[in-house]
Amino acid sequence: MARVALVTGGTRGIGAAISVALKEAGYSVAANYAGNDEAAAAFTEETGIKAYKWSVADYDACKEGAAQVEADLGPVEVLVNNAGITRDAMFHRMTPEQWREVIDTNLNGVFNMTHPVWPGMRERKFGRVITISSINGQKGQAGQANYSAAKSGDLGFTKALAQEGARAGITVNAICPGYIATEMVKKIDEKVLNEKIIPQIPVGRLGEPEEIARCVVFLASDDAGFISGSTLSANGAQFFV
Repeated sequence: MARVALVTGGTRGIGAAISVALKEAGYSVAANYAGNDEAAAAFTEETGIKAYKWSVADYDACKEGAAQVEADLGPVEVLVNNAGITRDAMFHRMTPEQWREVIDTNLNGVFNMTHPVWPGMRERKFGRVITISSINGQKGQAGQANYSAAKSGDLGFTKALAQEGARAGITVNAICPGYIATEMVKKIDEKVLNEKIIPQIPVGRLGEPEEIARCVVFLASDDAGFISGSTLSANGAQFFV
């Protein structure tokens, strides 16, 4: 029987690539999304992967959503915490709401999704928790105090939880993508992209969502059973820890 993988923010961008790659690798995949019904329906029609709607910022919704996925597909054995938002502003202009929204989704959302599936993973003595952090959680970024704080927090969560899951056969890892050619990045002014962002990337290009997806497939596999508490940087040599 195929292992069940749940991908949050799994119907668009990097998340969609992860969902498809896991399906192609033989997993039974559920893709969560928060609000874009049209995009989710198109994704399901194209891929055959069922989409489930709830906000990762809502703990009760996460608990109910995970339970529904398990009722439909079976126990969640691979969780990919990919859902994330940005509310960029220089700090002196950032509102409490902009801070709270990003923390609630990008950091609290990782707790909200992992907590409901963790007991089952411990009981079965197997699990994979993979969180998509960011290069900006490693190095920081002006105008993203909220986003950088949340993504950095995801790395601390990963390191701590890996130590708790180790004896239960659960690995917990993070991936820090650099600038990836997603719909969001492609909306950046072309001049800014070509003159300021890409020149900072030594490989000379944006990453592709599929390149991040392949990292996830590896970390989810049995081959990665001795890797836990790690951060995999996929940024084209832009930043080293």
